Amino acid sequence: MRLLALDTATDACSAALWLDGELHERFAVCPREHTRRLLPMIEELMAAAGLRLGGLDGLAFGQGPGSFTGLRIAAGVAQGLALGADLPVLPVSDLAALARAGWRETGASNWIVCLDARMGEVYTGRYRVTGDTVEAEADEAVLPPAAVPVPARGRWRGIGPGFAAYAEALQARLGKRLDAVQSEAWPRAGDIAALAAPLLAAGGGLPPEQAQPVYLRDNVASKPA
Repeated sequence: MRLLALDTATDACSAALWLDGELHERFAVCPREHTRRLLPMIEELMAAAGLRLGGLDGLAFGQGPGSFTGLRIAAGVAQGLALGADLPVLPVSDLAALARAGWRETGASNWIVCLDARMGEVYTGRYRVTGDTVEAEADEAVLPPAAVPVPARGRWRGIGPGFAAYAEALQARLGKRLDAVQSEAWPRAGDIAALAAPLLAAGGGLPPEQAQPVYLRDNVASKPA
């Protein structure tokens, strides 16, 4: 499986090349520079591997939730490249990818993910992770920190910059279930690639025009009541 993965859902920008389980990645935290940084990352990875787009089996991208502008960048680039090379595309949840990153770094399985959604809210999801299998324990949602679902049982770890933006409120809400928090972690294309590779190998890709971002929030004009 040869797979190119992209992510621009947050302040971080990354691209990754998955070559039969071997991962090569470019990553930078660069707010508002995604358009300028993403294509050079892709070009560097492909050149270093001596590959053309036609030599890939598919593309994956972080489908969100996240920044409206950022999500459109990754989706648009993935769709454009895939259309030109006649490749399937696989959207991957940025929240699930961040849960996998937590497992990758610590080996822990239970994760509550929170990204800063601005406007007094977080994008959140809860997952159990075993290797490249990430199972959702609760629906992904955009909610005030005080409304994030609390697990009924077990010990969990928190991950994502939402835990920095709303540290006090999330600690008050989830504290009795939290073992630790990694608030400086970001979604990365490498984790998106790892989740996408087995799905694409099983035929799970979509035609490029059908691969769309997931925003969760429809209205960004005003704060929630």
